[in-house]
Amino acid sequence: MKSSILYEVCPTTVFSDDAKTASKVLDIDRWLLRTLLLGIGSPKIGAALWDGENIVSESDTPYRMVIRNRASLLRLIVNPLLYFGDDYSAGNIEIEGGLVPFLETVYRALERPGVVRSRYKRVSNWYRRELNSLTGSRKNIHHHYDIGNDFYRLWLDEEMLYTCAYFTEPGISLEAAQDAKMDLICRKLQLKGGERVVEAGCGWGGLARYMAKRYGARVRAFNISGEQVAYARQRAKSEGIVGVEYLEDDYRNISGECDVFVSVGMLEHVGTNNYRTLGEVINRTLSKSGLGLIHSIGQDVAEPMSAWAEKRIFPGSYLPTVREMMEIFEPSGFSVLDLENLRPHYARTLEHWLARFEANTAEVAQMFDENFVRAWRLYLSSSIANFSTGSLQLYQVLFSRRGNNQIPWTRNHLIDPGKDNGKL
Repeated sequence: MKSSILYEVCPTTVFSDDAKTASKVLDIDRWLLRTLLLGIGSPKIGAALWDGENIVSESDTPYRMVIRNRASLLRLIVNPLLYFGDDYSAGNIEIEGGLVPFLETVYRALERPGVVRSRYKRVSNWYRRELNSLTGSRKNIHHHYDIGNDFYRLWLDEEMLYTCAYFTEPGISLEAAQDAKMDLICRKLQLKGGERVVEAGCGWGGLARYMAKRYGARVRAFNISGEQVAYARQRAKSEGIVGVEYLEDDYRNISGECDVFVSVGMLEHVGTNNYRTLGEVINRTLSKSGLGLIHSIGQDVAEPMSAWAEKRIFPGSYLPTVREMMEIFEPSGFSVLDLENLRPHYARTLEHWLARFEANTAEVAQMFDENFVRAWRLYLSSSIANFSTGSLQLYQVLFSRRGNNQIPWTRNHLIDPGKDNGKL
């Protein structure tokens, strides 16, 4: 069934076969391609222009980029971080030998050991504030999450969890790994029956349902995606789950006291300008002995997202460093109790998502179009490559109020749920 939601990819010029054939490759075209590859660290890939002849050939690699027309080549020279994605989505660039390993090869070439990259200018603070204002945040979330539950249902797990899973063993299913992720979070938070939980940014509501159903918690879950909230409410009602309330509201409007504050996959959409505000929200809601956990994609070096990902996939997004995340905790006097990096688990999660997505591309194309299919293939593939090469991290930060001694003496409860916590 055709979706009524349109997904916009930047229009690019698609040349007919006759036009491509008539457009001869010039010496300057070959020089431009060599210069482009040199500028991104001379990755060990093959490269060709629209005549199919290798300009750069690495005999020991199966990966090759083919640029279909001169307009695409010129766009890559102007802004490769934006136009590679646009032209790949439009079919003007083809990758041979596997998109994920191709991107991993390029990302590793881009790395300069000991050197901080400066890929492009940061946007002004004023513009960033507007992107993540109350109005701007709703617009951004609608762009990515409200494109149809039927689309996400094709490739997410049964609980519709769109965040990093936790693979207790490499070969377990995505469903089992997502269940393990939710249980890990609950154990880190020492969740008990009857405790009051506030969840900021609940997605399709899977974690809130899990906390209420498995642990008997009372959960208020906040989200500004109308489609997700509607799904979460219907799902909880159909399963007869009590003790969970889904509110279509912004995290900045959260009020009332809670014993547990949790946010999984929302911080990427908050913006560093609002980290102190998020900390103030937690400070006015978390009880004296309460615990909090923030689960977020992050990075080692403070850099903006790629121009293409921010413009086409996740507008308004930013992935923080650990240092930047401390702006949530320090001003309000919170103590960080535990920080874990689950980076390899996110790469594995994305591999499952991509495999399921690829198995359903015909249906996705019916919902949207082929440009959309290619854009999301690139988004999922580049995400795998970013996590596998270490460009991105996945942080879980557990915290409490300063001086809270009602915390575990060891980490045994995370290894074996049956172990005594041995609190201080």
